[in-house]
Amino acid sequence: MIRKAVLPVAGLGTRCLPASKAIPKEMITIVDKPVIQYVVEEAVAAGIKEIVLVTHSSKAAIENHFDKHFELEASLEAKGKTELLEELRNIIPDDVKIISVRQPEPLGLGHAVLCARPVIGDDEPFAVLLPDVLVDDYGLDGNDLAGMIDAFAASGQSQIMVENVPREMVYKYGIVAIDGESPAAGESAPMAQVVEKPKVEEAPSTLAVIGRYLLPGAIFPLLAETPPGAGNEIQLTDAIDTLRGREGVAAYRMRGATYDCGHQLGYLEAILAFAKRHPKYAEGFSELLDKYAAKE
Repeated sequence: MIRKAVLPVAGLGTRCLPASKAIPKEMITIVDKPVIQYVVEEAVAAGIKEIVLVTHSSKAAIENHFDKHFELEASLEAKGKTELLEELRNIIPDDVKIISVRQPEPLGLGHAVLCARPVIGDDEPFAVLLPDVLVDDYGLDGNDLAGMIDAFAASGQSQIMVENVPREMVYKYGIVAIDGESPAAGESAPMAQVVEKPKVEEAPSTLAVIGRYLLPGAIFPLLAETPPGAGNEIQLTDAIDTLRGREGVAAYRMRGATYDCGHQLGYLEAILAFAKRHPKYAEGFSELLDKYAAKE
């Protein structure tokens, strides 16, 4: 079973400025929780027990969010605010560990993942979750990360999560070429290659990589040997392509929905989706939507 996940959170979040100037972009809230908490909850729901944050000196707020705040908890307890107290205490289950490692300089996603090598080791498979993307599995019988883990267990092959995107949008993504028939939602198929941001007329499919990976520990020696690529950075996709040539890599087609929280409209869309079904705020939020829709 895959029990460890790497979350690269060291980036400066320039696409989210000015909101991300003083706080990490991962701490911007979706309704009542920071986006990073949703990503951690996704991992925990899939059975992950160790979360490795690859972080930066400016991202202490993320570590603090998952740490115990004794003074705040004591204050809430003294004031009888038991509901808030329980929410704080349940941010992360007791049997889940949060471990932080530093990425000393921004040398690319591949380098960020490589920074987790001392914690993960070279002999154990692990997940990588990019916190820029929220994966929403509302209404499904299990989340897509758990489905990827099942596919990994069944095939022994690394898994890359993909979703179908409109063909006119393929130039924005890494696009997967499938070796054979395209997989149905909830299934995986062998990858032939990944084409980074292809021209619309040259894209081999409309299946886009969306920021969830299941990889073997063997990826670390490959990352250590991977030279800088696009942007003069160590690219995770370059090492994955080498891995694909050696032992194969599969594309898992997700069933849920995604929200790109790497920019402002993505955050707004996620807020709409999550607020409409929030147990506390759904009714009031729907009233707000009706109120402002009537003004147009």
